[in-house]
Amino acid sequence: MSTGVTISSVSRYAILGCGSVGHAVADELLDQNKDVLIIDQDEDRVETLRDRDMNAQVGDIRERETIEAITDRDVILILSSNIEANKAAVSKVRELGDDQFVVVRASDPVTGDELADLGANSVINPSAVIAESALRLLESGELEHKSQQLATIIGRTQGRLAIVTHENPDPDSIASAIALRAIAEHLGVEADILYFGDMGHQENRAFVNLLDVEMTSASCDDGDVFSEHDTIALVDHAMLTDTNAEFDEEISILIDHHDVELEQDIPFVDSRPQMNSTSTILTKYIQEFDLSLDETTATALLYGIRAETLDFKRDTTPADLTAAAYLYPFANHDTLEQVESPSMSPETLDVLAEAITNREVQGSHLVSNAGFIRDREALEQAAQHLLNLEGITTTAVFGIANNTIYLAARSKDIRLNIGRVLLDAFEGIGETMGHSTQARVEIPLGIFTGIETSEDNRDTLLELTEEAVRRKLFDAMGVESGESANGT
Repeated sequence: MSTGVTISSVSRYAILGCGSVGHAVADELLDQNKDVLIIDQDEDRVETLRDRDMNAQVGDIRERETIEAITDRDVILILSSNIEANKAAVSKVRELGDDQFVVVRASDPVTGDELADLGANSVINPSAVIAESALRLLESGELEHKSQQLATIIGRTQGRLAIVTHENPDPDSIASAIALRAIAEHLGVEADILYFGDMGHQENRAFVNLLDVEMTSASCDDGDVFSEHDTIALVDHAMLTDTNAEFDEEISILIDHHDVELEQDIPFVDSRPQMNSTSTILTKYIQEFDLSLDETTATALLYGIRAETLDFKRDTTPADLTAAAYLYPFANHDTLEQVESPSMSPETLDVLAEAITNREVQGSHLVSNAGFIRDREALEQAAQHLLNLEGITTTAVFGIANNTIYLAARSKDIRLNIGRVLLDAFEGIGETMGHSTQARVEIPLGIFTGIETSEDNRDTLLELTEEAVRRKLFDAMGVESGESANGT
């Protein structure tokens, strides 16, 4: 039976040892009309192969004479189950020259290393190959089963499907919602995308506007927010500590790449913390449902994966790369370029300037106070820009607005989980959201100062906030806050 593998070269092949593995490889090569010579020491086996019009000879692969008979072959596949015989064959092939490409069968990683040391170009461990194949089949079967479950739950919807992102939707959350809506529409169900917080980041607003994505800002105070929806789905909804909107309605679907703590029995849950974006998970569902991928959905998903993996520079998995490769031909790359290069607002520029002026650096960690701000999302962009400074691996920028201290942090230090740093620093006094490379926290101002914001006490507030927040941050990062190191 053909395995579907195509070997495009015009090489001449020799198979040494034709048990079950060798026989399968020989059948594949002959199906592709390759020139194959088979050598095995079992005379009956060789006779059977000849009866099938195969070019087979009797020979002991440990003997020099046998190896000399295949010096005209370009590729040598040593596939005997006798690993010691395989070692002898590799040694003799290399004694006669280094031109041939040698593939050899091992029994475990240790013998694999030994065979490689003897000169094998490629080593095959059948048990590892079988395990890998079994895992691929398991993943494929599980995805098919999950897709059927998802289709059943969405198909039961009588009204509309509500797809809820996390409070302040980022590209991964937005893209995942767009993809799930496409799946719902494919199944004949209309869907709405809702979020319960703010979409303040310029890049995210540009993303939604350029793709012309309809998203509805909702409030938990609105008792009728789900009046037209009888099925609710959460996508990319969890964070390090989940301060997302909580509502009493029954959740039917949850798809996320974070660890999720469930407080209710949800009929459909697909939580895969081993993946780095929910967009990757939704891309797999798009493929499983065999959707005709439209440009908007493809562009959104590709951007969601790129944003969540920092353009494939952060914890990228093979699943992310294969998903991106699938999406790439369908995406609008002009739109992606526009999204990734949004204009900077005057407010963001002011916050960045203030953050640069007030920065304190300890080692490779930078903490800065941006003062009183109007747009808290500007802190996110300032933290990202400051991460580009030479020698800086971690940034945290905070500011005050509406009697709240807002703080945004970024890190490219693989030894540091910035989400955990903020959680350790402000647990119990602030609401923290984020993960290993980016996070944010909101802290009621009165916890640190005991006073409310007014024109008369702005300087005092800044001074108290500056001392308390910097000290807690540097302590949590494992460095001591000293005198201000502006300009370092």
